[in-house]
Amino acid sequence: MKEIIPGIVKGEMMTKIFEKILIATDGSENNSAAVEKGLAIARQCGSIVYVVYVIDTRIFDSAEPIMSPVSGDIYTKIKDEGEKAVEHVKQIANGMKVEPLVLSGRPAHIITEFAVKNNVDLIVVGSQGKSGLERLLLGSVAESIIRMADCMVLVVKST
Repeated sequence: MKEIIPGIVKGEMMTKIFEKILIATDGSENNSAAVEKGLAIARQCGSIVYVVYVIDTRIFDSAEPIMSPVSGDIYTKIKDEGEKAVEHVKQIANGMKVEPLVLSGRPAHIITEFAVKNNVDLIVVGSQGKSGLERLLLGSVAESIIRMADCMVLVVKST
């Protein structure tokens, strides 16, 4: 049979194109379109899905030592939110092979490093649609992932 796209033979399901997909989530409603699109692609391709929530530790790096107990409580609450977010995605995946993960660090770095270490074929990330001063001050995780990733990246605009 003839390959139409490398790894895809005409008439076969798209099982070879994306064997592993990483869906980055922050648990927000704005991110739901990216989660849904990532799961839809994974379902069609029969992919293994990593759902990753990254706790941005930069907010704790500048905390005063006196704030350590408070920082610990905040970190725990954020981690709990992350666990709920990735478990929610696992639940809506309806039996697909999904590995939920809560990681810590700088989001774009952690996501792209994880993708390399786990041979991820596609990263799916949402775009919050920030512009102007907000984008300048906060940056864009999606934009950083695009620049840093060694694999394909799908950015899904929030609806």
